[in-house]
Amino acid sequence: MFYIIDILGLIAFSISGVLVAINKKMDLFGILIIAFVTSVGGGTLRDLLIGSTPVFWMKDGVFTYVITLSSILAIIFRSKINYLRTSLFLFDTIGIGLYTLVGVEKGIHANLHPVICIALGTMTASFGGVIRDILCNEIPVIFRKEIYATACIVGGIVYFLLREFPIDNNIVFIISVLTIISIRLIAVKFKIGLPSIYGPDTN
Repeated sequence: MFYIIDILGLIAFSISGVLVAINKKMDLFGILIIAFVTSVGGGTLRDLLIGSTPVFWMKDGVFTYVITLSSILAIIFRSKINYLRTSLFLFDTIGIGLYTLVGVEKGIHANLHPVICIALGTMTASFGGVIRDILCNEIPVIFRKEIYATACIVGGIVYFLLREFPIDNNIVFIISVLTIISIRLIAVKFKIGLPSIYGPDTN
């Protein structure tokens, strides 16, 4: 199950990276690099922090093939993909929900404190995007008002709370993922963001 989640997440984040790189007018090499770091950046940081080396994508060549193929297809069909931004947003949102729980589970298996597990889950879901935005000279979305990492944190908290009840672990997983997805969708739909210290007129 987690393997399939990883593959789906890689596809979503690869395409996301390609679109950002194309908007920045990067060459083919730059596009592939941005797609790669967007896909595996968070998971790489997670594995390094918990001492799981070689990191996940180095152990299985399928991950590299999936990223490369997804990126090439995204480049070829970029004109059509641009019309699917809403679908990609939804897929990306599903991806952060799934990736958060993958990171949390990795932390649990490493016998880490729940707070650290939630932090690992948030890193797994969002830090690939952070690296992408930094390389593209943008302020990462999680450092702005938009609800992104906050949704991951809340989902991680829900996961640990539900584990205290006699509920099947698969149901706990699904509820937690849906919590993250719902928070993200509602926040974007109704333009809900974290409070700003700069006043209402500041972007």
